Amino acid sequence: MNLSSDINVKNKKAYFEYHILDKYIAGISLLGTEIKSIRSGKVNINDSFCSFLDGDLHIRNMHISEYSHGSFYNHEARRDRKLLLTKKELKKLLVKGEERGYTIVPLRMFISSRGFAKLEIALAQGKKDFDKRDTIKDRENKRELDRVMKRG
Repeated sequence: MNLSSDINVKNKKAYFEYHILDKYIAGISLLGTEIKSIRSGKVNINDSFCSFLDGDLHIRNMHISEYSHGSFYNHEARRDRKLLLTKKELKKLLVKGEERGYTIVPLRMFISSRGFAKLEIALAQGKKDFDKRDTIKDRENKRELDRVMKRG
């Protein structure tokens, strides 16, 4: 039985706004109605970010829509959710996250082959305006090159 589905929610803005340094795969502590909403694809991680609360890493401002068939057991749409990482990874992220200019951003959410919701997070450094212009220029050059190669 293959539980892996097509759920692959990406944060495209993160690649434009940040230089990605390290990537980690984290589990998420969820409620029953939350995982059902994620499996139906009703999740948004574009404006979310990660921060440490009481020594644990939490994702904040991630929107998971309420489950349509949930009753009074339904969840809050934008609550803080605990991320599950090893102690070694948490310690490394805590040390690097406190340094000036570094942040922890979510890159994508997916369902693993075992049926668990996973979140790919990254230790990132903010880009300056000229870095963003370089990114746009490189993207346009690549499109132009692909267009020329397709014709010829």
